[in-house]
Amino acid sequence: MNVRVEHIRASLEQALHPLELQIEDESHLHAGHEGARDGRGHFRVRIVAADFAGLPLIRRHQRVYMALGELMHTDIHALALDTRAPGEG
Repeated sequence: MNVRVEHIRASLEQALHPLELQIEDESHLHAGHEGARDGRGHFRVRIVAADFAGLPLIRRHQRVYMALGELMHTDIHALALDTRAPGEG
């Protein structure tokens, strides 16, 4: 079990109630990368949530950042997001 992934999952589920949520820890792909030296990780998230309906991409990402809160400063160095509303490709 990846503790960081589980913390990310719990935060997003609590705040956004996603219909679909996939989280990949890609930190191993960035070993030696200057940004990875502080111990924070690189993650890829695909999230489908009704809360995103009618919102532009920037607002969707802001909602994810808000949901993750302090994790953005303590555990996450890089976050690749795929944010969709139900029914979007």
